Amino acid sequence: MTEPAIHKSDFIEKAESLILENIRNEQFGVSELAELMHISRSGLLRKIKTKTQLSASQFIRQVRLEKAMDMLRKTSLTVAEISYEVGFGNTSYFIKCFREQYGYSPGEVRKRTVADEDESTPPSSLKQYRIYLAAAGMLVIALLVVFLLSKRSSVSAPIEKSIAVLPFVNESSDSLNLYFVNGLMESTLNNLQKIRDLRVVSRTSVARYRDTELGIPEIAEQLNVNYLVEGSGQRVGDQVLLNIQLIEAAGDHPIWSEQYSREVGDVFALQNEIARKIADAIQAVVTTAELRQIEKKPTENLVAYDYYLRALEPYYSRTREGLEKAIPLFEKAIENDDEFALAYADIAISYYFLDVYQKQKQYTERINNFADKALLYDPKSAESLIAKALYYIQTEEYQLAVPHLEKALEYNPNSPAVVQMLGDLYARVIPNTAKYLEYALKGIQLDIAANDSVTQSYIYLHLSNALIQSGFVSEAVTYINKALDYNPDNYYAPLLNAFIPYAQDGDGERTKSLLIHEWNKDTTRLDILQEVGKVYYYQEDYDSAFYYFEKFVNARERKGLDIYQQEDIKISLVYKKKGYEEQARRFLNSYAEYCEKDQSIYKSASTAVLYAYQGRNKDAIEQLKIFASQDNYQYWILLFLDKDPILKPLNNDPEFGRVIQKINDRFWRKQENLRELLESKGLL
Repeated sequence: MTEPAIHKSDFIEKAESLILENIRNEQFGVSELAELMHISRSGLLRKIKTKTQLSASQFIRQVRLEKAMDMLRKTSLTVAEISYEVGFGNTSYFIKCFREQYGYSPGEVRKRTVADEDESTPPSSLKQYRIYLAAAGMLVIALLVVFLLSKRSSVSAPIEKSIAVLPFVNESSDSLNLYFVNGLMESTLNNLQKIRDLRVVSRTSVARYRDTELGIPEIAEQLNVNYLVEGSGQRVGDQVLLNIQLIEAAGDHPIWSEQYSREVGDVFALQNEIARKIADAIQAVVTTAELRQIEKKPTENLVAYDYYLRALEPYYSRTREGLEKAIPLFEKAIENDDEFALAYADIAISYYFLDVYQKQKQYTERINNFADKALLYDPKSAESLIAKALYYIQTEEYQLAVPHLEKALEYNPNSPAVVQMLGDLYARVIPNTAKYLEYALKGIQLDIAANDSVTQSYIYLHLSNALIQSGFVSEAVTYINKALDYNPDNYYAPLLNAFIPYAQDGDGERTKSLLIHEWNKDTTRLDILQEVGKVYYYQEDYDSAFYYFEKFVNARERKGLDIYQQEDIKISLVYKKKGYEEQARRFLNSYAEYCEKDQSIYKSASTAVLYAYQGRNKDAIEQLKIFASQDNYQYWILLFLDKDPILKPLNNDPEFGRVIQKINDRFWRKQENLRELLESKGLL
């Protein structure tokens, strides 16, 4: 709701005036306001926060919404027209923001205005008399309406359709039947994951609750879901007995439950029926295409299916021992049904994980052959597409992996494995900060509670890294702290944590101190070692930079490692400053080779540094102009590019300042759009 009017400072009044002058410009954001206010971006953020308790983007949005409210009251423009007039390119997002600001939709404003006008009209004596007579009755009615509405809102307010399927309880006297009951749980989970209107928490997140003593509300709170599915079952000969219930977490009561007694041959129909009834119970929209996916039988052969179910537990262990146990069982499944696409896919995935950490890959052709078989027999299976994507990752054809993974996400929008792989690809090999952040945020929604604190710590680290790369520094701080809380011994978190002070306020001394502290704890850490050298390099303390770079270079050569080639130009300059001309040329040549091979969005920026080193200043600026047209580059570029000693000679050229400003402006403009996009998707 709106706040009472308060005295506004000259600074805030000027800021509001500038926003109103540019209100139709959807791209007018924090950077543009800072430029017109003749203040740094960080200074603007700080002053607005101090005077309004709002972030700069929230303040700009509030001014837009206040103008929208004024226009709704004073003009006859439609909601869509007004949303455009106040700089919202998306009407639905405008309505969402308006409702959050005022507590009701834009469409209700004019109704309220008419009602207010009616109340302000002086009534005739007859009307007054009738009003007085009706007052007591109206008061009673009003109180009754308020009571009924409050009751109705508590019952019918929309609840997010988030759900977790807890491990089913095996009620068989024979413990060997556990795999079959687990298979029923897996199929229930997999079918629900295919429904886009649901948010379904991953199997790794629920596995830890197999033998828990926690109650439903506690589990739901930890998993951040509104519904839980519980089940217990047994297999007696050819008969399947299953008890299942859907529980609304808020009231800790079942809203749907069923007892089933079916023949084993009806197991697929049973699995499909459960998914449909759960979706119906929480009013989830299931499209025709999703229904086809749910109703698809993995195989007609029950013997093949039985072997497949037996393979799942060792398969999901992802250990070498487990995978080596699962593969023969998948092969048995295929022997009994040579068109069993799911079994082909899971064999391919098993071989990928057997090979993943090996220098010499043994199973590349097997992965490809089994993945192709999976696609042949079911090209619309998420698992078939994942298997083929993993083959391309194995052969380092990453661009070919992406469309397979994106298509897999269409068939299984709740797949944490696909989300994680896409996030990793966009973080490492196909740099795209926006997509990296989007998938990191999706991942934490699906993998909200990992099996152990170590895994949870790395999930939060992953998200913190994605956030800071996109310039969301305060949010990154929150999650890096969570990462360290869950696991203080997280291998990589201290490295990211060391750079956060620099991202916050340019505190290079604090960053350097934290890095040296971490390196002294483990002097074998080459990643930290070269980062310490870089900090001294940016401070132009070449003696200290050389001390750490020399240690790094010697260790890299001694171990025969081909790492951090992108930093060789910095090492080259440091060696040159120390008089080691021959070594400096060698590092420069190495960096030139790196630029030649680089296919990422950073190629032009890297090449600009090379040209500047060679004294080709005009060529360097032209390369920076090319880079200034790129999107989704990391926040670190803004923090370090114009501070690079190699680029220092370019400061004399006014074109350099303009292109650096363009790079900064483009980043913040895209970041503002990204924030709104992620907020509209409920991801930020």
